Amino acid sequence: MAEPARALDRIDTAPAFDAETAAAIGARLEGLDTTAMLELLLRDVVPGRVALVSSFGAESAVLLHLVSTIDRSVPLVFVNTQKMFGDTLAYRDELAERLGFTDLRVVRPDPYLLAQKDATGLRWSYDPDGCCEIRKVEPLRRALAPFDAWISGRKGFQAGRGGIPRVELDEGRLKINPLAGWSKADLDAYFAAHDLPRHPMEAQGYPSIGCSPCTSRVLPGEDPRAGRWRGWDKVECGIHSEVTDDPAF
Repeated sequence: MAEPARALDRIDTAPAFDAETAAAIGARLEGLDTTAMLELLLRDVVPGRVALVSSFGAESAVLLHLVSTIDRSVPLVFVNTQKMFGDTLAYRDELAERLGFTDLRVVRPDPYLLAQKDATGLRWSYDPDGCCEIRKVEPLRRALAPFDAWISGRKGFQAGRGGIPRVELDEGRLKINPLAGWSKADLDAYFAAHDLPRHPMEAQGYPSIGCSPCTSRVLPGEDPRAGRWRGWDKVECGIHSEVTDDPAF
């Protein structure tokens, strides 16, 4: 006698958050300072389900330090585009070790995609958006797959980022921007107050640091991000340029 058919197990692919629940979380965070906001998120809202993403750029140490004072076991994700400055890789190791993070996850571009779409490694020179998609956006999407939320270090005062929310939705995932309202002066004061090490290239005229082919020195009087993708109509790598859902707060 044949066995009765069994129901197939289903994989839950529903988004972790929708606009309504994200807005409710945003309301809970309203009025809290940055540390209190992070404490509530990490210990109550999304404990064990959130990743901290860092480029280990010029201002990254502030957010890394803030999170480290609350929970050093939060997975720390770094996208190695394989076009990074050696100084950035060294700075990554120094900061992660100094601040005591226990779960540093380095994700790299898919070698199959590189072979198919950037075999020469020169796509940055004629299609920087496509290069960023292959080397940064796709790897980060892959790295964030296990998580319901992620913490971003972007700031509202930087070029093209005016008025960003502290909490928003990104592909059904909660995206947290704790430094959204911080000014450059706030960041500098935090560096000084906590004796945090600066990225070694900052003193060499690089206030904003990305991949080596698309990062140049900034001249006096220029916007701090003028050295990113110089000569191209481009100010973002693609991770932050489009948020797929409505802002929550």
